[in-house]
Amino acid sequence: MSAQPAKTMAETAAEFGLSAAEYGVVVQRLNREPNHVELGVFSVMWSEHCSYKSSKNQLRKFPVTGPRVICGPGENAGVIDIGDGPDGQKLACIFKMESHNHPSYIEPYQGAATGVGGIMRDVFTMGARPVALLNALRFGDPSHPKTKRLVGGVVSGIGGYGNCVGVPTVAGETNFHRGYDGNILVNAMCVGLADADKIFYSAAPAAGLSVVYFGSKTGRDGIHGATMASAEFDDASDEKRPTVQVGDPFAEKLLIEATLELMASGAVAAIQDMGAAGLTSSSVEMAGKGGVGVELNLDAVPQREEGMTAYEMMLSESQERMLAILKPGREHDGERIFAKWGLDAATIGVTTETGRLVLKHQGQTVCDVPLAPLFDDAPLYDRPWTQPKLHPRLTAADVPAPTDYAEAILKLMSSPDMASKRWLWEQYDRHVMADTLEDSATGADAGIVRVHGTKKALAVTSDVTPRYVQNDPYEGGKQAVAEAWRNLTAVGADPIAITDNLNFGNPERPEIMGQIVRAIDGMAEACRALDFPVVSGNVSLYNETNGAAIPPTPTVGAVGLIEDYARRADFSSMKAGDALILVGETAGELGASMYLRECLGREDGAPPPVDLAVERRNGDFVRNLIQSGQASAVHDLSDGGLIAAAAEMALASSVGLALEDGASGAGNLFGEDQARYLLAVNDPAAVLAAAKAAGVPATVVGRVGGDALSGPGFDIPLAKLRTAHEGWMPGYMGV
Repeated sequence: MSAQPAKTMAETAAEFGLSAAEYGVVVQRLNREPNHVELGVFSVMWSEHCSYKSSKNQLRKFPVTGPRVICGPGENAGVIDIGDGPDGQKLACIFKMESHNHPSYIEPYQGAATGVGGIMRDVFTMGARPVALLNALRFGDPSHPKTKRLVGGVVSGIGGYGNCVGVPTVAGETNFHRGYDGNILVNAMCVGLADADKIFYSAAPAAGLSVVYFGSKTGRDGIHGATMASAEFDDASDEKRPTVQVGDPFAEKLLIEATLELMASGAVAAIQDMGAAGLTSSSVEMAGKGGVGVELNLDAVPQREEGMTAYEMMLSESQERMLAILKPGREHDGERIFAKWGLDAATIGVTTETGRLVLKHQGQTVCDVPLAPLFDDAPLYDRPWTQPKLHPRLTAADVPAPTDYAEAILKLMSSPDMASKRWLWEQYDRHVMADTLEDSATGADAGIVRVHGTKKALAVTSDVTPRYVQNDPYEGGKQAVAEAWRNLTAVGADPIAITDNLNFGNPERPEIMGQIVRAIDGMAEACRALDFPVVSGNVSLYNETNGAAIPPTPTVGAVGLIEDYARRADFSSMKAGDALILVGETAGELGASMYLRECLGREDGAPPPVDLAVERRNGDFVRNLIQSGQASAVHDLSDGGLIAAAAEMALASSVGLALEDGASGAGNLFGEDQARYLLAVNDPAAVLAAAKAAGVPATVVGRVGGDALSGPGFDIPLAKLRTAHEGWMPGYMGV
């Protein structure tokens, strides 16, 4: 039997995810064929995950500056100014969102766990102590044979990592849809606090400085993880299990403390975590941003497995690892701190004046390539796109009303997306660090974490409505930003900035690229209109299996500031005798609504239009009511419309309510018109007068009291509603 012929470098490049044209560019840049190590380095740095080659042109549409923005996109995370701290020093909030979609589908526990670990490193590598975690999860149809296992694994992974590190998980969202059957989404967000004058960046400042590795040892897990995250799935996806990293939250806790202590010592000149593409991306980005070169001795890299090759060390995505460039003569400070925290550490290289990445292993130079093509000269595509097919707007005549309103309400509130996720949230430690004031399990539209030692609090949320984006990417993109802004407003916070996680299918398909282009157009317009800049983010493309793309899901993570957390709102503090006031106008928009999908089995129709001027006017009015102490029970209207908001307020407050005759009919009850809030107040006359003065539509739609959710055509005991709402998730998980 004859031996198989050796693969050419061009064939290997194709296996590594490089197109024939891209491989040709590599050869051109080097003026020769690359060796195996060099090809591996190019393939990960030119992957979609690292280079943003299909999206960078579109991302330039986002506004990225503002009066509170300290650092926008381009660093590990975004940085915003949140004013003075307890001693008069300026404080900064550092935050980012990233995806771990492909790893979580292949190995749900470790995929989700390492997603949490990775996003925390993005934040503390800039000098912040993590204070809050969020996650946005999208699973397939509950009846799909893989869904339950994926839910259990992902939730356990998030809880297992975050709980052990000791950072509270305070907000997020969880949806189910058959469009995610073959490709779930796990988007993780971390928020941290730092002194504004002690922010650390990744650019190497000069040549001749020591490059220090510290953290856990390097193993073979995660090799080519960035490449896997930039490719479609198929029926053989389970074979990619070895590319999923393995996390150690206890090592991460040590790494947090060691990193912050090293920074406080004054020894750090630049620092970068090892995330996607591991040692390759961290060294290339640090040298590239600083305009220097870097030479690494891979024999010095701490290794946990014998016989590791240069290729394996450079592409490994082993977790809990950092790369630092130390100031001259400060190596001993690093050694002392790393020894104190029991971390592996080694000086593995030096910055140079060559502008090249040079790797040495076992006495040989195994890589010698220019940094520019790796760092800022990757292929950049302006991919062709087609206008997405838009759904026509539905009128009231197009959507039949329910024959039994009580039955429809119970069905809606017990559906997988609308049902309580209390079981899920109880897997997470939401109150470690003792600064959590509100979380997704307690009844508020955003998580709230106080800034220790002050009266300030951060409000955090994540939002997107994929069914809106599916039916109209432009309006859906606007709505994702507007709802995040609305959720911060509904707790009394001043919205400051967003991060995003743009999850889409294959951008090489014009119809998918059309979704990307138009969603970003809508998001950018909303960010400008609401003074809500984008300071960080992540793009996750090729989310599809066997050619079937996920619903377009541009998740928005947002941060706002509450100057005095005594003046905040939730939707769990209604009291008997309060009046219910609906702020905003209702036209009865039922296109792409939860009622349409859950009660009628339809997913058609244009989503509700978003008038950004109205969003701002109504939101500013509601926020002023909260901050002036006139309203403390507030809920924004979104999925399920008025009846869903009313039901959630009643359940969270454990008191019934009665909607008035003016709230009758399917459009009024289930319509998902935007820019609306439901308030429970004890002085409705004052609120209505203020609304009239501000030119804001406001109407009394009901009263609080009793032990039922009632209105024209329905009367549902609160106990029955609670059983339906809270029973689905634990019943599904078999607990």
